[in-house]
Amino acid sequence: MTQPPKGSAAPPPGPGVPTLPAVPPRPHPQPHSQPQPMPRQRSGGAPVAPPAPAPRRTAFAEGVDRLRAAAVTEPGRLRIIGALLAALVVAFGTVTAWQMHERSTAADDVLTRSQPLTSDAADIYRSLAEANTAASSGFLAGGQETKASRDRYEKGIRTAAEGLVTAAAGSDADSPSAKTITKLNRLLPEYKGLIERARTYNRQGFPVGGAYLRYANEKMQQEMLPAAEDLYKTENQRLRADYADAKPYPWAALALGVLALAALTWAQHRNYRRTNRVLNQGLVAATATTTIVLLWLVVGHSVARSNLGDSYDHGVRSLNVLHDARIASLKARGNENLTLVARGAETKKVDGETYDAYDYDYGRNMATLGKGLAEAARLADDEAGKAPVAAADRDMTEWKKRHASAREQDENGNYQQALDLVIGGKGATVECFDGVDASLADAIGHEEREFKQAAGDGLGAMDNLPQGAGVLAGLGAAGALLGIGRRLSEYR
Repeated sequence: MTQPPKGSAAPPPGPGVPTLPAVPPRPHPQPHSQPQPMPRQRSGGAPVAPPAPAPRRTAFAEGVDRLRAAAVTEPGRLRIIGALLAALVVAFGTVTAWQMHERSTAADDVLTRSQPLTSDAADIYRSLAEANTAASSGFLAGGQETKASRDRYEKGIRTAAEGLVTAAAGSDADSPSAKTITKLNRLLPEYKGLIERARTYNRQGFPVGGAYLRYANEKMQQEMLPAAEDLYKTENQRLRADYADAKPYPWAALALGVLALAALTWAQHRNYRRTNRVLNQGLVAATATTTIVLLWLVVGHSVARSNLGDSYDHGVRSLNVLHDARIASLKARGNENLTLVARGAETKKVDGETYDAYDYDYGRNMATLGKGLAEAARLADDEAGKAPVAAADRDMTEWKKRHASAREQDENGNYQQALDLVIGGKGATVECFDGVDASLADAIGHEEREFKQAAGDGLGAMDNLPQGAGVLAGLGAAGALLGIGRRLSEYR
């Protein structure tokens, strides 16, 4: 073979050898440079703007995403369980403390405020009626009014005035009670003035004294006693409202307690299934404190409710009946005296028949007294409460007999004999009236002691429950968190 000479050009390729295309050199990318996106073009050639960036997500949405992400892992689930357990226990303790504080405050108001004010209102009513009765008794004695009768009148007026001061101090300035007290404070001096005029004219032997006494009695019966009765009813309503606030079951606290206890039991069961460990000290402590608070709540409130119920049924109800009975006896005594003072000057028609007005009212008040004594005997729950009521009933029966004899003497024209049977010494109706009044005072004293004992026990059953529930709930929540934290430490 012959070799081509050096330096000569290579012969052109033959027809069977393909020619390779030349590859242009690629430019090297500059460092730190970002490729610029080329604008897209529509089919018609117009450029299209790049898509807008996605809107920023809220912190809540991101938190939800994190919670979802955590919920798929065991540590995340444990954190959620611990937070829920602590929240339930704290909620239970908070609601328990709140509800029991309200009930404890209402029970304290029953014992130290509303019931004493109710008794003060009843004493105002009774004192006014007693003063009116004593004034009529002194008038019947003429110019020889006894010191005992005068002292009894002064005591009734003084007790009523002091009761009005106490009631004013315990009432709100814009309450209905305050308006009633203001009215009584205005009427009391007017009544005293009329009584003093009646006494003055009576000592001088002027018949106009009887007119002044009847006018004073009319002011007492138609204005002062109805106002005192309104005050008594208003305070009684406040007492019932305090009972209504103190006695209801704390259903919200009970429901949260049961829910918290169920959640803690479930958490311990879950922990046992996953670890085969019977006890978790933190969860056991939380369960124990929650159980203690729940039992304390159930037992404490049940005992308090029972004692408050007893204080109302065997204390307040009995006191209301006894106060009404004592007021009825005082009014009956006043009517009996005024029957002799008026000497038939005041009459009224009932069912077509004419009666002496004061004697007719005497009969109505005695009927009220009889019903009150029967109800008081039914409500009395021990011998110490029944004995004075029975004594008052015996004196009432004798009183009716002596009154019938006095009325017979008066209708026969024997005024002095009738007077002796009413305001005389032994064998007079005043002796029976004094017995009824003294027995009812003893019964009222006994029932007030019963009320204070039962209401005090009810209040004592709730002592420290709000504070204790808050402290134990805090310890329970800490125990739940520590128990879950101990489990979490195993994943670190």
